[in-house]
Amino acid sequence: MTPASRPSGRGFRRARPGRPGRLAAEATALVTALAVAFPLYWMVLSAVKPEGEIQSAEPRPWTLAPSLDSFHRVFRQEDFGRYFLNSLLVAGTVVLASAVIAFLAATAVTRFRFRFRTTVLIMFLIAQTVPIEALTIPLFFLMRDLGQLNTLGALVLPHLAFSLPFAIWMLRGFVKAVPEALEEAAHLDGAGRTRFLWQILFPLVFPGLVATSVFSFISTWNDFLFAKSFIISDTSQSTLPMALLVFFKPEENDWGGIMAGSTVMTVPVLVFFVLVQRRLVSGLGGAVKD
Repeated sequence: MTPASRPSGRGFRRARPGRPGRLAAEATALVTALAVAFPLYWMVLSAVKPEGEIQSAEPRPWTLAPSLDSFHRVFRQEDFGRYFLNSLLVAGTVVLASAVIAFLAATAVTRFRFRFRTTVLIMFLIAQTVPIEALTIPLFFLMRDLGQLNTLGALVLPHLAFSLPFAIWMLRGFVKAVPEALEEAAHLDGAGRTRFLWQILFPLVFPGLVATSVFSFISTWNDFLFAKSFIISDTSQSTLPMALLVFFKPEENDWGGIMAGSTVMTVPVLVFFVLVQRRLVSGLGGAVKD
């Protein structure tokens, strides 16, 4: 092949999008971000609006007289602090328990060969397809038989059961990405299986644990269905979403209180995201890469 017939290296360069294409992509991303953020903005705006502006027939996307009266009504609500702590306890327990159990289970189904291994993995996938609403009544009778109604255990156990299949399936890819040669090298250096598991493998799959923990935390923190179904009479065991029911009144809903309570509920989720955002991005990237 003569030099003239050789393909130019320029032909193998990745084509870069032109300026119009880049501007269109940036504009699309901006519009999408605004569409996603607008409900949150409207929620916070309604929380600080005076009562007259909330009920106005001509709603405006701003207010010239912000007020914290709605937040005062929320925090003056009886047992609001208890509801907040209950939600934090339930969500924290589900996140920690699901992370540990999913890590051990993902390691088992990835590193070991045993009978019905494929069947177990398929059951994990099937469990993710079952809608929660379809299992609420069977779970109610199960919690009743276990004596867990009107306890926080009735909220922890179902959420733990629903979060584990997704967490195990996702962490399986992270465990599989760790070469077995690393375990053999650790064994030659005198590290036992337990030491390898917690001191070497666990830090490597930690980004995946963070990614799964975010989904577990959000679904548990925002849960209303199980809290409404399993906490029947003992209101001291209620969680934060149940506190919003106080502002739904037969004669007229207190939309300011509802929006203020929803804003307070959103703050812990945002704080959790800020704390784990770097690990979350690397964890999701690892999951896609797998």
